[in-house]
Amino acid sequence: MKKNKSCIFYLFIILLLPQALRAQTNVGAPVLFNDAWLFHKGDLTGGSTGGTTDLSWKSVQLPHDWSIEEPFSEEWASATGYLPGGIGWYKKTFTANKSWAAKQVYIYFDGVYKNSEVWINGHLLGKRPNGFIPFQYEISPYLNYKDPNTITVKVDHSEFADSRWYTGSGIYRNVYLIVKNPVHVGLWDVAFTTPEVSASKSTIKVKVTVTNSKPSTAGVNLKVNLLDALGKAVASIQKPLVAKKGENEVDLNSQVTSPQLWSIEHPYLYQLQVQVLQNGKLIDQINQQAGIRSIRFDKDKGFFLNGKSTKIKGVCIHDDAGALGVAVPEEVWVRRLKTLKEAGINALRLSHNPHADYLYKLADEMGFLVMDEAFDEWAIGKNKWVKGWNVGTPSKDGYHEYFKEWADRDLGDMILRDRNHPSIIMWSIGNEIDYPNDPYSDKVLNTGINPQIYGKGYLPDHPPASGLTVIAKQLAKVVKLIDQSRPVTAALAGVVMSNEVGYPEVLDIVGYNYQEYRYPEDHKKYPERVIYGSENSMRKQAWDAVDTNAYISAQFLWTGIDYMGEAGKWPQRSSGAGLLDLAGFKKPGYYYRQSLWADKPMVYLIGREITPADSNRRDRWEMNPAWNWQPGNKIQVECYTNCQQAELFLNGQSLGKKSRAEAKGQIPQWDVDYQPGELLVKGYNNGVKVSSYSIKTAGDAAKISTVTSKTLFKANTKGLSQVEIQVTDDKGNPVYSATDEISIQLTGPARLLGLESGSLSSHESYQADKRNALHGRLLAYIQTTSKPGKIQVNISSKNLKPATVLLTVQ
Repeated sequence: MKKNKSCIFYLFIILLLPQALRAQTNVGAPVLFNDAWLFHKGDLTGGSTGGTTDLSWKSVQLPHDWSIEEPFSEEWASATGYLPGGIGWYKKTFTANKSWAAKQVYIYFDGVYKNSEVWINGHLLGKRPNGFIPFQYEISPYLNYKDPNTITVKVDHSEFADSRWYTGSGIYRNVYLIVKNPVHVGLWDVAFTTPEVSASKSTIKVKVTVTNSKPSTAGVNLKVNLLDALGKAVASIQKPLVAKKGENEVDLNSQVTSPQLWSIEHPYLYQLQVQVLQNGKLIDQINQQAGIRSIRFDKDKGFFLNGKSTKIKGVCIHDDAGALGVAVPEEVWVRRLKTLKEAGINALRLSHNPHADYLYKLADEMGFLVMDEAFDEWAIGKNKWVKGWNVGTPSKDGYHEYFKEWADRDLGDMILRDRNHPSIIMWSIGNEIDYPNDPYSDKVLNTGINPQIYGKGYLPDHPPASGLTVIAKQLAKVVKLIDQSRPVTAALAGVVMSNEVGYPEVLDIVGYNYQEYRYPEDHKKYPERVIYGSENSMRKQAWDAVDTNAYISAQFLWTGIDYMGEAGKWPQRSSGAGLLDLAGFKKPGYYYRQSLWADKPMVYLIGREITPADSNRRDRWEMNPAWNWQPGNKIQVECYTNCQQAELFLNGQSLGKKSRAEAKGQIPQWDVDYQPGELLVKGYNNGVKVSSYSIKTAGDAAKISTVTSKTLFKANTKGLSQVEIQVTDDKGNPVYSATDEISIQLTGPARLLGLESGSLSSHESYQADKRNALHGRLLAYIQTTSKPGKIQVNISSKNLKPATVLLTVQ
């Protein structure tokens, strides 16, 4: 019996040990603070203390975007997707742990849109106008240890037409609680750089700021470990420190032999571990991912990653995900980024603001280069269209109202938060601030070619373009004070005008938006300037300007994914500029880009009807990826491929093999007399078949099929299953024309976050449990609760055979 008791005891210790170790190594780590919040739409009296008890508060799970919950209406702005803003209040009541009494306690918001004011127990902690910037407040002095504590947050988005794209409203990113000992390292107080990198060894520099909130000095030992993927220390540095009251800056340097370099193909990450020990006891620890890599931009030869010449194949992206607004779970971006990666995309421009913290982490892990961008406007406002693009009178509301007071701090905080991500290769201080006549102008606009110009020629009543250079110098200085390991850039819309006032000379590297035609001229005229494409169209010529010029390193397509806002006239409420639609489904243009950028062999088919009046059919007719036409139709079939040759078959009969290199635009084409059945294409390299793709004539819509991203989840966490729903005929062929209304019913510990079809103009409620399919497809976001159990997702439509998806939380 004693032996059995001993075994049970040791088993108990073994089971507890990992938990104890995690508790030890998570000292001072941020803890999610998203649960048990209440929300009230509209302003209220006494909100700083939680308002009166008779108010209508509803329970919400953060992150939360209240705008996406509202109906679309023409009374709002096309720029922000015809959804309202307004004022909202949040509150949360919690009990303080008595162990916090001798510590520093902070609440950290990764983003609140916008004009947030935060109170605890009636004490104002602060205000932050910028809706994209993370911020934190110390709440220690105001905590109650006998009674519950109440955090309240006011969010003022009354100026709903304040952006050129959809921003959402509310606490739309994660909130964290951070508990620190009096001597600690702040959340952004570690800077990691690799100034010298080679395959044989790398120098690492770690700058740490230790804060001592005590009035007297404190003797501590600072320890930095760089751990490889197996947890082995490849570098370890220790340094004793007598920490004075306030901030104490410490530099620690070391070398790593035979480092694993972070790259696009192999995004190897180390774990950077910064520890503060006092009398041998761990009192604080910071854990961050870190990558060892070198970057270099050359005026004549382009971009080099780890000494290797690399073409940057990028896309621009915004924050939203259709049905979810801007309160987007991390898993949604995992699915989207995987799809973009498959197309050969290796870079992201995070336009035109800092994004959610986890997106940078994913870029590190998945091997994306990142252009981190701070602002879309500076001291003077841009046009935000209300009744459609370039229609009517624009709104001038926006961030410029706060720029003078907040810009330096907002830019600095973006860099402090993001600077340790190896994925980030440049800091952008602005997007199209020099948009001709919106707002800046110059006499040079009366000459030359000026794309994207607002109005005609020079507008003397507008602010002079010389003001750009003054502000750019100040912002570049802010960047360099914090980080000198990456270049400062900006995306220029009015290069002709900016050249006149010296704005590009303030920048380390200069982004050109939609001005590929200027590359040769400006490369010759400004031989020391590093030029790249910061925003570009999907046209083949735009890529050729990069692919055929060694000195042009990058292209960033507008855009990777459709997004809400920047819309045309009602009823359109979203932009369709993306390679993926709002649901993350691939659009035909995705496959064309894949044929240009991806290495893995691929083929894809698209068709359009040829009519007698069709003089320029490539531009005039909508592409259709289905094989359903009328008898007697003649169809122009195009093949997007990166293979050397493509051979087309109709119902097993070869229609000929064609060379990609010899085809117009590198797109093999066939004119085909339509017959129902199967259209098949095979791709060949060196005469060997390496890829194939087919489309089949679909019958009537008959049933629903599904593909589910994840079916098994853990309890005590909130997971997300993304269910791709496809309408098919009775043989399982996708029905491209299907628009059936599809309903979702759930049983078990889960909730429906939203349904997205990808439609740019649907005004169906995003809060409903039903939605019409688009091109036969629909995406359902199912979020599990923290409770264990079985979840049944019933998917049905009036005239279709239903489908059921089973999920398990254990």
